[in-house]
Amino acid sequence: MGNLADESGTDVEIYRRTRNPDTIHIVSRSDAPEELLDLLDNAGLERHTEKTTGPVYVWHETSEGLSQYAQKQTVTRAVLPLLIANYSVNIDPDLFDVTAWAQAMAGHRAQQAQSKISSVPAVAPSGPASAPSRSR
Repeated sequence: MGNLADESGTDVEIYRRTRNPDTIHIVSRSDAPEELLDLLDNAGLERHTEKTTGPVYVWHETSEGLSQYAQKQTVTRAVLPLLIANYSVNIDPDLFDVTAWAQAMAGHRAQQAQSKISSVPAVAPSGPASAPSRSR
């Protein structure tokens, strides 16, 4: 038995389940590396596991009690680090928040610019060129 990410050929699927519309469900492929799961954890999503006689199923959900708006912002912001890490992500268009995406992109660009600035070696300014002295 697979999951939606396995069936879709993606690394992560983000959608709202009809059984539990109070949270957003984030499922990763069955053989997801720990790095991918950590990215979802670090995005503020709650990890869940279910052990069976076969595989262990792992998924994430938004925290209970968040407004639908806050849930959409959380999952939208989670997408950028996944894409940067080269994971394939599918998010239900109804859950994608354009404002949260723009904020995530602006933050990423600012961080990249700061990284470039801090990686440029400091060069001591040179003083004015002095005229060569003449010997008599």
